Amino acid sequence: MTRHHSRPRLLGVLLALGLVVVATALVWGRAGADANPCARRADRAEQRSRLVTGSGPEVLVIGDSYSVGAGVALRDSWPVRLPGRVRVDGFSGSGFSVGASPCGDVSYGTRAPAALRPATDLVVVEGGLNDTDRPAAELEEGVERLLRRLDGRRVLVVGPPVTPDRPRSHAERVDATLARIAREHQASYLSMLGTELTFLDDDLHPDPAGHRTFGDVVAARVREMLAT
Repeated sequence: MTRHHSRPRLLGVLLALGLVVVATALVWGRAGADANPCARRADRAEQRSRLVTGSGPEVLVIGDSYSVGAGVALRDSWPVRLPGRVRVDGFSGSGFSVGASPCGDVSYGTRAPAALRPATDLVVVEGGLNDTDRPAAELEEGVERLLRRLDGRRVLVVGPPVTPDRPRSHAERVDATLARIAREHQASYLSMLGTELTFLDDDLHPDPAGHRTFGDVVAARVREMLAT
């Protein structure tokens, strides 16, 4: 009798242990997903894309962590200061170059076709800091590919600012490349090398005041372009 009744108890214990193992695996699976930096960046990008601000001509911003507003509240990110009905297609760590991001090809030229709408009146492309360590040929090919895909649209390319975390010469190299290729494609270019920003503790991303400064500089040029 004792041996006969012990079997159901043993099966019950094994079943309970199995449920604990499954539950633990699910918890660790979710934790692993949350710890995935690319998944976090994609989630932040989706959140930012849902925030559409303003009214009037439709303005699309394509950019990196600056456009997403990394480190600040979504409504503190610089694109909210632009005139028009502003949508943002941003992805932290991305750039003009295909190899700029560790999360695969999320370069601007790859993302642009899906982000465009028939009513898009102006495309503002912001970036370059994530391209400072890429080969010159890769950067140039990425800019060319993007501007070919934006052919027929009004485009404003906004270059990288100078940041405390890297040499000024790196931003200057990218700035010169962007300015030259934008000119060749008859796109407008706005250099940010002379714009002084304030930064978060990482010395790379603007703090809320830095975003306001960045946004106001870009907004002035956008306002001019929308008025013509």
